[in-house]
Amino acid sequence: MNYAGKRVLVTGGLGFIGSNVAVRLAREGAAVTVLDSTVRGCGANTHNLAPFSAQIDVINDDIGALSTYHSSVVGTDVVFNLAGEISHINSMRDPVRDLELNTTSQLRFLLALRDICPGVKVVYASTRQVYGVPQYLPINESHPINPIDFNGIHKHAAASYHRLLTARGELDATIMRLTNIYGPRMALNIPEQGVLGHFFRRALNGEDIEVFGDGQQLRDPVYVDDIVEACLLAGEQKALPNTNMNVGGLEALPLAEMARILVAEAGSEVRFRPFPDGHKSIDIGSFSTDNSFIREILGWAPTVPFATGARLTLEYYREHREHYLP
Repeated sequence: MNYAGKRVLVTGGLGFIGSNVAVRLAREGAAVTVLDSTVRGCGANTHNLAPFSAQIDVINDDIGALSTYHSSVVGTDVVFNLAGEISHINSMRDPVRDLELNTTSQLRFLLALRDICPGVKVVYASTRQVYGVPQYLPINESHPINPIDFNGIHKHAAASYHRLLTARGELDATIMRLTNIYGPRMALNIPEQGVLGHFFRRALNGEDIEVFGDGQQLRDPVYVDDIVEACLLAGEQKALPNTNMNVGGLEALPLAEMARILVAEAGSEVRFRPFPDGHKSIDIGSFSTDNSFIREILGWAPTVPFATGARLTLEYYREHREHYLP
């Protein structure tokens, strides 16, 4: 991949995935602009861009207000559109907030982007939650869309805007349907940011890791460096044959097994408990990803086993703890 000298915009670039993408691009020599509204509860953290903060331009604004930062976007070569709320449970508590963050702002952003940078390459981070409860495993891109929470509905709507504008030739978007992602720069101090954030937070605090239900629900977690690689590969490709791509992990593991791997690294215990109110209704059961399409088109495959990624993640937070678990 060659991003040296390219002008790149990363929305949500102070958050988990966005900051990892921005740091990697800065390391590759790209001219990186980060756009982040720093909405409370979405994981923005200025430390996430260290040690490349001086090389990355940061705009603190709503992505839907693109006219206010128009000049910073003109001439952009690639947009990594990673802004948004990821909490499924928060979307059920406040669906209007989730609608504004994941749908309304996205539509305003894309309509302005097509005028400022017509035809620009866009890589959009969607979610495996759009599939809802799996009808079969592993899930491929042909699986029916049937989200069971507002977050999944709103992310699917935003992805549909990307597809429509791509079909009309006004943008060139690729939609990445991401599964459970973990690694350095997760917002561990924000509740409801996903099961793996909950696991890592408790492990680092020396607390028992709580697993809801019997813990046999499968997930295929992806280490964030693998996700960054997939995003950058997609950002180089023009007019891909399908706008949707599943991006899943190397192995499907029960949640209980992932908890035990963390316990072995952190010295705590695994404890099982019933689902809290509101969680069970949006639990999808087991999930695993069919990565064959992205492997065929981009040559991408995950490389980091969960045991290795868990160790690397814990090492990062032990070194930078004060910025994530004050």
